[in-house]
Amino acid sequence: MAASSAMQMQSLLLACPVTGLMASRSKVIQFFPAKSVPRLRTNGNLAVRCMAEEEEQAPGRKPNPTPAPATPKVSTKFSDVLAFSGPAPERINGRLAMVGFVAALAVELSKGQDVFTQISNGGIPLFLGTSIVLSLASLIPLFKGVTVESKSEGFMTSDAELWNGRFAMLGLVALAFTEYVKGGTLV
Repeated sequence: MAASSAMQMQSLLLACPVTGLMASRSKVIQFFPAKSVPRLRTNGNLAVRCMAEEEEQAPGRKPNPTPAPATPKVSTKFSDVLAFSGPAPERINGRLAMVGFVAALAVELSKGQDVFTQISNGGIPLFLGTSIVLSLASLIPLFKGVTVESKSEGFMTSDAELWNGRFAMLGLVALAFTEYVKGGTLV
C-alpha cells in the first residue's frame, strides 16, 4: 500500500509543471527519503499577494468604514421636473384628482348636483384656484431638489400616493361617464 502511494506521489510530482521535474530518474530518487524536500524552480513572473481578512487585523487598528452608497443627484431643471416621465406630472394630476373626486362626491351628496352641473355652476374658478395652489405646493420642493421618496415613510408612502392618485383619476372619469350615461346624479 505504501509503495502504491509513493508511486502516485511520484507520478504527481513528475507531471507537475511547478516542480520542474520531468522524467529524470536520478531526480525522482531523491523524493523517496522522507527527509528530503523537492527543490522548486523559481518563476520570475510569479507574484504572491496576501490580503488580511477582517478577523486577522491588529486589535488596535480599526477597519476603514465602507462609505454609504451615494444617492443620485436629482435634476431641478424645469424641463426634467415636468418631463413626461418626470416626478411632477403624475403626482400633481393624482393629487388634483384625489381632491376633485372627494369634492365631486361631497357636493353630489350634499346638493344633489352631478359633476357637469357643478362645473357649470361656478366650479371652474374653484378648479383653477385649487390647481394652482396644489401645483405650486408640489413643484416648489421638487425645484429645491427634495424627492418625494425621501419624505416617504410609514403607511403613506410615495407609491401609495401614486396608486391613490391613479385610482382617483379613474374614479373621477368613471363618475363623470356614469352620470353622463345615466343622465343624472350617481347617488
